[in-house]
Amino acid sequence: MSIGVIGAGKWGTALAYALSEKNEVFISSRTPRNLKNFISMEEILKCEYLVIAIPAQQISSWLEENFVFTDQKILVASKGIEATSGKFLNEIYSKYVPHTHIAFLSGPSFASEVMQSLPTALVINSKHEQLCIKYASFFPSFIKTYISEDVMGAEVAGAYKNVIAIAAGICEGLALGKNAAAALIARGLVEMQRFGLSFGAEEESFIGLSGAGDLFLTASSTMSRNFRVGLGLACGKSQEDILDDLGEVAEGIGTAYALYKIAKEKDLYLPIANEVYEMLEGKDPHHSLKDLLSN
Repeated sequence: MSIGVIGAGKWGTALAYALSEKNEVFISSRTPRNLKNFISMEEILKCEYLVIAIPAQQISSWLEENFVFTDQKILVASKGIEATSGKFLNEIYSKYVPHTHIAFLSGPSFASEVMQSLPTALVINSKHEQLCIKYASFFPSFIKTYISEDVMGAEVAGAYKNVIAIAAGICEGLALGKNAAAALIARGLVEMQRFGLSFGAEEESFIGLSGAGDLFLTASSTMSRNFRVGLGLACGKSQEDILDDLGEVAEGIGTAYALYKIAKEKDLYLPIANEVYEMLEGKDPHHSLKDLLSN
């Protein structure tokens, strides 16, 4: 099978590597890269099966500027909520791709470990079961795949866990201890689940790989970019300086802004996400801690 991966960052490159075990894989991005089987955007859009690993905050503009639907099937490997509009990725894609042709990838997965062929388990989520089964067949022997129809659950969990990971990095940076870290992650899971249920997500998704699994991974390791954002905030660094140090996109930042926007519009109680937003805007982490403990 010939598959096109769009997005040549660490995650897109890792997916291209993994999928190449069983398939011929091509890769493309806005910026030309010296990678095996790198082709132009125009050429890759001719592939019947696509995996899109573009950062969430860039998807709207990329679709508008580049995408023409010609019956392609798409697996979305991005995780986030659009900051400017508060839209979920499935809402953004729905303007361009019918729901029968799109699936969403979720679950705990550091790109560096996928590149080492280390055991990984992922969930392919779509309203169209046969599409899930087809994409599952593309994955290599070291990646176990599950399928689910709960697109909203996968989307909320995949986006929200990055915000909780920022909070976990702050907790670590302030040396608050393991008790506090465990409490934060547990309450973060409750918060993301409550948010997801309000949008029609299924409860089961939050206690499985898409929710708890991805959250525990991302919120407990310096391998996580979002966790490192939190470490930077705890040290008093500005958002701009943190991103300069990372040299990469941290999806939790844009999602924190999106969650803040949604919470205001819908009057939702999101205490952890709200404090992450406030700290990204310059609030002293010690003041945020005090406010969280008093709420």
